[in-house]
Amino acid sequence: MIDFKSSPIFKLKPIEISEARDDFNKFLIEGEAIFAGFKTIRDQVVFTNKRIIAANVQGITGSKVDYTSLPYSKIQAFSVESSGTFDLDCEIVVYLSEVGEVKFEIKGSFDLIQFNQHISKYVLA
Repeated sequence: MIDFKSSPIFKLKPIEISEARDDFNKFLIEGEAIFAGFKTIRDQVVFTNKRIIAANVQGITGSKVDYTSLPYSKIQAFSVESSGTFDLDCEIVVYLSEVGEVKFEIKGSFDLIQFNQHISKYVLA
């Protein structure tokens, strides 16, 4: 499992859903669909209608991957912060009962309003 306490911040760039790792689809359950995807150089994070799944690529070859699932049912609160004039990154912060705060910094063009509407439907359900 990803150690969120020592590294609670993910610095990500938005990607098209079609660019998400093919192996994410192996973990999806019936009725689950990805609505947003992000990446670092090697790692990826997707948001589905049920949970957040993070793929942490490990080792030199990258053949070992840790998948961490953060179910929305464990999210106690979340916040979104839009980008500003000088700070061009937007932020998504989720607060999980067992893990604590996990922050996603999103670089580049990203529709935070639409994302907030999606995640609100699932977290507040």
